[in-house]
Amino acid sequence: MMVAEGGPPAVEAVLLWGGAITVIAGVAAMLWRLGRGLTATWARLDQFMEDWYGEGPRPGVPARPGVLERISGIEGWMRRVEHELHPNAGGSLRDAVDQANHRLAHLCPDPGEPDQPRPDGD
Repeated sequence: MMVAEGGPPAVEAVLLWGGAITVIAGVAAMLWRLGRGLTATWARLDQFMEDWYGEGPRPGVPARPGVLERISGIEGWMRRVEHELHPNAGGSLRDAVDQANHRLAHLCPDPGEPDQPRPDGD
């Protein structure tokens, strides 16, 4: 059986170093891409956290409330709106709509309902 002999030592050294450099460059490229992806992800996460918690005021820039503070404001606004949806002795929007409907029904009775007196007495 014949054993294949290697080439000249200089060629073997060039091939060995060329392969090592290729592997090292490939690993470096993968690490570079991974680092860029992690940096971009970290920046988006940081931006999300600033939006979530808000930011304090800076010189020339007003404070920005966070999500929970904004939700609290929306809940307060909804309580005020809900207050207008229930009758409360004439002060709510619901009372005004009911009064307008009552006046309109008195002025323009529905033909399907029994006769109602008109305001002019006819």
